[in-house]
Amino acid sequence: MTAIANKRVWLTGASSGIGLALARQLADKGAKLILTSRREAQLEELRLSLPNPDSHSVLALDLSHPEKAKEKASSALASKTVDILINNAGVSQRSLAMETELPVYRPLMEVDYFSVVALNQVVLPQMVERSSGHIVTVSSVAGKVGTKLRSGYSGAKFAVVGYMDCLRAEMAEHGVHCTTILPGFVHTQIAHNALTGDGSLRGKEDNDNAGGISPEKCASDIIQAIENNKAEVISGKGMSKVAPLLQRFMPGLLRKMLANR
Repeated sequence: MTAIANKRVWLTGASSGIGLALARQLADKGAKLILTSRREAQLEELRLSLPNPDSHSVLALDLSHPEKAKEKASSALASKTVDILINNAGVSQRSLAMETELPVYRPLMEVDYFSVVALNQVVLPQMVERSSGHIVTVSSVAGKVGTKLRSGYSGAKFAVVGYMDCLRAEMAEHGVHCTTILPGFVHTQIAHNALTGDGSLRGKEDNDNAGGISPEKCASDIIQAIENNKAEVISGKGMSKVAPLLQRFMPGLLRKMLANR
């Protein structure tokens, strides 16, 4: 099992939603957090609100520019040992593929896929050197099942699932654990902040996410997955939890259901 107490945990997307819930629950378990998002002031406010604030630190990064984020993080963390990296930051989409401008796909891939690769490259060498560590990446059920209005988001999340599968196989001999989290619908601001076909923000929630599990429940599922060294975990309820199983065992039925949804 992977213990949380006294471990240095680098958490991206920490300022809201699942990341905010994770930060609070991890701190309650005694983790020493490195909090990352774009908003430094919000991260600092969060740090001060957590138990033992002096044991936590803030590292503001813009993950829409993975190369720059990697360079800044490599410098900032050069003297720190990261025990667990949780790649949680992400951006979603709500637009038909035929109506989505090509440039809109780029930030989805940069944040949801390339930033994961970039930040993993920051910590993997030290983890391999000491034969311990844990890489956790929050993908999505959309990384297993493609649905309407999410072609860019689903494409990026499918990519990161495949990447994590490869990384898990490569890291097995080095004692580094790799966990992929597949949240279904979670009641956060992700739909509000989703990109539309012209790249603007959607600005409103959808019924699916509004009826989803709480970010606190999802965070709890993620922590349990870490503690139990799970390879892949689905966090959700209802159809969003069942869909990956239907994809595997009854793909024809699922395709009909999604086409008529």
